[in-house]
Amino acid sequence: MERLTIPFVDLKAQYLSIKREVDEAIENVIAKSSFIGGDYVKSFERNFSAYVGARHCIGVGNGTDALAISLKCAGVKSGDEVITAANTFIATSEAITLAGGRPVFVDCDPVTFNIDAQKIEERITERTKAIVPVHLYGQPADMEGIGMIAKKHNLRVIEDAAQAHGASLGERKVGTLGDCACFSFFPGKNLGAYGDGGAVVTDNDDLAKMVRMYANHGRLDKFGHEFEGTNSRLDGLQAAILDVKLKHLEEWTARRIAVAGAYDRGLAGICVTPEKRAGVKHVYHLYVIRVKEREKVKAALEERGIATGIHYPIPLPYLKAYEYMRSTPEDYPVSYSMKDQILSIPMHGSMTEEHVSYVIDQIKNVLGF
Repeated sequence: MERLTIPFVDLKAQYLSIKREVDEAIENVIAKSSFIGGDYVKSFERNFSAYVGARHCIGVGNGTDALAISLKCAGVKSGDEVITAANTFIATSEAITLAGGRPVFVDCDPVTFNIDAQKIEERITERTKAIVPVHLYGQPADMEGIGMIAKKHNLRVIEDAAQAHGASLGERKVGTLGDCACFSFFPGKNLGAYGDGGAVVTDNDDLAKMVRMYANHGRLDKFGHEFEGTNSRLDGLQAAILDVKLKHLEEWTARRIAVAGAYDRGLAGICVTPEKRAGVKHVYHLYVIRVKEREKVKAALEERGIATGIHYPIPLPYLKAYEYMRSTPEDYPVSYSMKDQILSIPMHGSMTEEHVSYVIDQIKNVLGF
């Protein structure tokens, strides 16, 4: 078979498919000098909140800010504990610390990779204020179980939906399953800007007002600062680009789901493929397999032109940043056992049938099938 080059993500191909729309949007923003706030930000906020099914959307500077601001506005303060997943990106736990809280980690479910809801309650103390479930890789976490626990213990639930634009649980999209939800529009996300960007969505009027004020120096008008906030705003250029991309998101998502289905079928019995919970729409921000001798497999695939990634090579409790917790392998056995096996293979909305077949065939070849 002819050697192909398969990028992990192909943002150039995506841009070329919508070039005219994006270029026009950028030109319009520049022509109107609508760089901070303004009609383009308002339009995207309105359209994204409608897409999610939430009453409010507040654009902010990035996904980390979305989490930190949401936690702070939800009442997290110094000394509070916030429960989250052990096997996600540091932005989630970092935001808890930025808000003044202390992250408390919970191991993941061995099948879905999401936070194991069955292990959350044992981590709750009198200092626990909130739970931040991560919809990891694009699959909704067990929000039914988490919701019941939160209600029982009077905890806030802040969804980390940075990888799950358009994912749903039954008829409800992520973003409507907690007190609020936080999205990242980092360029490589399913809905990505051409720079940093983020958003908070919620049905809570008071929380929405507080988040909007906090992200804009504690004000609603130019000089009426009611408290000290920060400067974290989605800019007009990114908003206009995101508005264009939002119109194509369902099409791109459908393609991701189709690619995942082909991977599921083609790699069955070859390696451990991801499993989808019943009743959810998984949007496959990442397609993560598990293999033995991961580094050898990764190197062999890259020799064959297939770019891969590892998300994430070190579970959070074992990072130097959290060495003060003195975590052992026994504390988070599932996350720890999977860290040397997980491998993310190419997944994006521009993949052709030829690309998908090539990836499957080369994985089979590398693994001896």
